[in-house]
Amino acid sequence: MSNVIALHPVPRIADPDTRIAALIACFAQHRRSEEDVFWLKENAELLNILDCTGAATWAGIGPRALLPHVEFYASAEARLAFFPQYYRFLLSMVLDLEDLGMPGETGARMAQSIAASAAPGAELSDLQRMEARRLLARRGVSGPADLGLEDRLRGFCARPGIFALPNKKAAYELTHIVFYLSEYGRRDPRLESEALTSLHFAGNLAFLEQNSDLLAEVCIALRYAGELPPPLWTGWLSRETQLFHVDTDPQGPLQDGYHDFLVCNWQLALAGEEPFRKPLEPGRMHFDRAPRRMAPLRELSRALFAMKGRRSADWTVMRRRMEGALPPGVIDLLDLMARETAHFDAFFEGFARAGRA
Repeated sequence: MSNVIALHPVPRIADPDTRIAALIACFAQHRRSEEDVFWLKENAELLNILDCTGAATWAGIGPRALLPHVEFYASAEARLAFFPQYYRFLLSMVLDLEDLGMPGETGARMAQSIAASAAPGAELSDLQRMEARRLLARRGVSGPADLGLEDRLRGFCARPGIFALPNKKAAYELTHIVFYLSEYGRRDPRLESEALTSLHFAGNLAFLEQNSDLLAEVCIALRYAGELPPPLWTGWLSRETQLFHVDTDPQGPLQDGYHDFLVCNWQLALAGEEPFRKPLEPGRMHFDRAPRRMAPLRELSRALFAMKGRRSADWTVMRRRMEGALPPGVIDLLDLMARETAHFDAFFEGFARAGRA
């Protein structure tokens, strides 16, 4: 009797320009309809990441890779006239396409048209006002006067206590504020030391939650603010990025981990590694991250809540008290964070909520 050994060939990884062209084609033509606002969102996110990582250089992409967007680019001004409520998505895509190699000057005309309209001044959020200002400035156009805008955003960032407690909305707003203030790494965002602490607190929570999407954004924001993120985080993100599974499936579900996949590879590119090293094909792709093996944040929160008045702001004290209440893997992870991340003691002091039984 002979043994039959099943061979599973490793999928071929194409050249960077071929992979990026496949990504662009996938999001432009094979996942959603152009009438779907989520088509705008997904494509704007991908093109923004390609632009701010310099894909025109490291992947050598140019007009040929952008062919799936030729019709969109030609119709962008008409779309803006009919859908002014989506002006930030539309302008962002057009500017990125031009900066990636699409010939034309549509972005400058759209920026002038948007500035002349009431759209940027009608934004209710400082974050959206800052995004609009940054987009218009890419073509030298000024938005509505608001002298205190950047100061208000920096003030929000400089409140670490907000980010010592789970609040994903606040954490994502923190990272995007840094993106806009820094013009995606092109200038110093001039953050106070408290704002850098806020980023570390948000990163600690993301790492405890094993949330690679948010942690990748925090690491990117730290780099744009002139700081290197902890190797503990970036090492884990590198492993998680490699574990992503990409399927080409014409019937695959659209609710997947595409955003996680994009920002993890964005972080990888900023760390000096080659991003998007997967067998990417110009069809409908489905992006899945590896299953989470544990939920440290949930376990820690449950144990702390159960301790009521016995909670302490001191991690060394709480470690002894909670050792029997937490799975060994969670204790090990917290010990690792205490040794290898900045501001851990201050973070735990806020997270423990001692005295709030």
